[in-house]
Amino acid sequence: MELYNYIKSLHLIFVITWFAGLFYIVRLFVYQIEANNMPSPDREILLKQYKIMTYRLWYIITWPSGILATIFAIWLLDLNPTWLEMPWMHVKLVFVALLFAYHYKCHLIYKDLQNNAFKYTSNFMRLWNEGATIILFAVVFLVILKNEFNWIYGVVGIFLFSIIIMLGFKFYKRIREKK
Repeated sequence: MELYNYIKSLHLIFVITWFAGLFYIVRLFVYQIEANNMPSPDREILLKQYKIMTYRLWYIITWPSGILATIFAIWLLDLNPTWLEMPWMHVKLVFVALLFAYHYKCHLIYKDLQNNAFKYTSNFMRLWNEGATIILFAVVFLVILKNEFNWIYGVVGIFLFSIIIMLGFKFYKRIREKK
């Protein structure tokens, strides 16, 4: 049991750092996209700095954290395979699969921006940043409640939270446009 708790602690630590990396990388994407619209020499100076920052965050924190969180999760399931029989765990694993897809899409965006291919607006990136938040809420509710039905209340809350975020985003956008 002591080993299980150590592995569980390490899993949680790396999940936290993984999410921190995912939250911050998209924020850096916003800054990088906005820097691209600035006049020279600010554009070149900022783009160079943001490329360095995103590289370090992505490859030194985010990717290693995602890999280590996954390794410790698999180890936990190996130590306690009965978790895989629980219906709530099946739902959680669906959200984890969505998190992997989100991470992969962030990787594609990262590669585009490193190659000066600006395919998205900063507004899109601000909304995209909420994807990890929604997944985090769903997974936390599932893990804490350990019930495949009660998590629905959490997900409804997530959607309401998302609506509030969208409204807040629109309000913030109007304030920024007035400046």
